[in-house]
Amino acid sequence: MAKWLEKTLGEVTAFIAKGIPPKYTEKESEKTIRVLNQKCNRNFEISYNESRIHDCEKKKVPVDKILRAGDVLINSTGTGTAGRVAQMVEVTVPTTIDGHMILIRPSEELDPIYYGYAVKSFQSQIEGLAEGSTGQTEINRRRLQDEVIIRYPSDKLVQKNIGRFLANIDEKIKTNKEINRNLSEQASAYYENWKMSLIGEAVELSKVIDVRDGTHASPKPQDEGYPLVTSKHLFEYDVDLESPNKISQDDYDKTNERSKVEYHDVLMSMIGTVGVVSFISRQEINFAIKNVALFRTSQREELAYYVLLFLKSKDTKQYIKSCMAGSTQQYISLTELRKIPIIVPGEEIKEFNLVIKPIIDMICANVIENRRLSELRDTLLPKLMSGELDVSDLDI
Repeated sequence: MAKWLEKTLGEVTAFIAKGIPPKYTEKESEKTIRVLNQKCNRNFEISYNESRIHDCEKKKVPVDKILRAGDVLINSTGTGTAGRVAQMVEVTVPTTIDGHMILIRPSEELDPIYYGYAVKSFQSQIEGLAEGSTGQTEINRRRLQDEVIIRYPSDKLVQKNIGRFLANIDEKIKTNKEINRNLSEQASAYYENWKMSLIGEAVELSKVIDVRDGTHASPKPQDEGYPLVTSKHLFEYDVDLESPNKISQDDYDKTNERSKVEYHDVLMSMIGTVGVVSFISRQEINFAIKNVALFRTSQREELAYYVLLFLKSKDTKQYIKSCMAGSTQQYISLTELRKIPIIVPGEEIKEFNLVIKPIIDMICANVIENRRLSELRDTLLPKLMSGELDVSDLDI
């Protein structure tokens, strides 16, 4: 059995630095580089959707700050975001980070993938290293290096096996997401073709289904309680229940008097990034919503999939865009959402559901499977990183 060692994060880290102060440009070229920021780091994953472009002619990027596969990124600032951890498993385009993120790179002593998961296992502790006043919190890099203790097997092969086991779980999650992207595209393509056969006068959406929104109040955050889901916590077929503020039982009950979310309802973001649509695949609902629209399709099951794809369609997105208000932060009102024009299908909805239901059901099954895999990974992670569990005894 491999001997286990303990060292501070600083002792097993070859390079640590904050990102660059970017000089942004709109056009990508051979003289630009992608810049990741806090918004790109979510749920242990890096997304380029919110990345921007830096002009290297205006400010050169140090070679050490150009990201490599295996680098670990930590959000260094921001209430609610400081301390988030993710690893660059691969780097497909030249990329760096801005000054609101920290880059750490493993020493030769540790397998890079093991190092990444080891740091992820300390995310809660790292979040607690944020110092400063509200809205100005920042991770103390000295404490990060000195107070986070990494435990690891001296045998690098054992490190690799642990990293590979955890990476296999994440690879299954990634594969399911890719399958769901393809299925979602299929469903949308079928809808776009099928809707051409609809005839009749359009009516306001609120005459077809109940359209509401969540609270506009700001309940006091609690250490323990129920998640208060906002626009930024919506996924296509799920919601993020880890990041939201928690609220008390009284605030939860009060919010849900007007906007109780049910299985197979549809949610939509109303502020910020307006129009993100989320289909509720969870049967157990233990969250409330704020500044989020609620389309109660659970009360009209025969129309649920139709309304979902209608809200996700190009035409509806364009309509919503035309109704948005606000300059600093855009939003759409509940009144405007209730007035969205929709044609109510007749008997043709039966054929539509015969085709679409299996597709949506498969997407939801993959979402549920990913939820299970994420919980499994998060349960096993600290036990594998401490040596409590032997990776050779495990199977996914």
